[in-house]
Amino acid sequence: MTTRKLYSEELVQLSESLEEMGNLVEASLKNLFFSIENKDMQLAERIVANDRNVNNLERSIEAQCLMLITTQQPIAQDLRTVSSILKVVTDIERIGDHASDIAELIQQMDHKQLERYSGHLQPMIAASREMVHEAVSAFVARDQKKANDVIASDDIIDKLFDKVKNDIVIHIKEDRSDAIESLDALMLAKYLERIGDHAVNICEWEIFRETGTIQNTKVF
Repeated sequence: MTTRKLYSEELVQLSESLEEMGNLVEASLKNLFFSIENKDMQLAERIVANDRNVNNLERSIEAQCLMLITTQQPIAQDLRTVSSILKVVTDIERIGDHASDIAELIQQMDHKQLERYSGHLQPMIAASREMVHEAVSAFVARDQKKANDVIASDDIIDKLFDKVKNDIVIHIKEDRSDAIESLDALMLAKYLERIGDHAVNICEWEIFRETGTIQNTKVF
């Protein structure tokens, strides 16, 4: 096998590992639905445990990237590909952290129905999960148009977050008996808003890989 062919296969493997990592965090977000709806404490615990698998994959992918950089010395678009993957795995890892944080909050709230605090929390979970799926899909498929669409959809998450905040303020004014859990629900929404931000970052790194531009600034 030629050096170039081996290099190309290593890049494909990197992309597959990244997709696997994305699938893991997406599964965690999906499981949040079931954990909340079914008050499933064990499922919430599995979400927290799953974060270790995400972290292990992050370290593995980072090692692969650094090995490629030191042994193959990629240039131009190949260098953009490897460097963007190094950035994206950090964002995916943070999404996994936030999913784990949300699962822990749900446990602290004793699996109370989120609708008690805001009817917009479940839609926010669904929207953030969709953003993560589309962002990782755009990066793996090298789909710049889809990446731009995902970036635009972040407005949905932001608007839902504002609605959740307003709902929780009203809830606390009407019933202060569970003020602590209300603040936990607000923190949950903040984690979801951050997940949307990380999905945007993933898409911006896809655009950088294709154009050498990040946030409208030409890098190389």
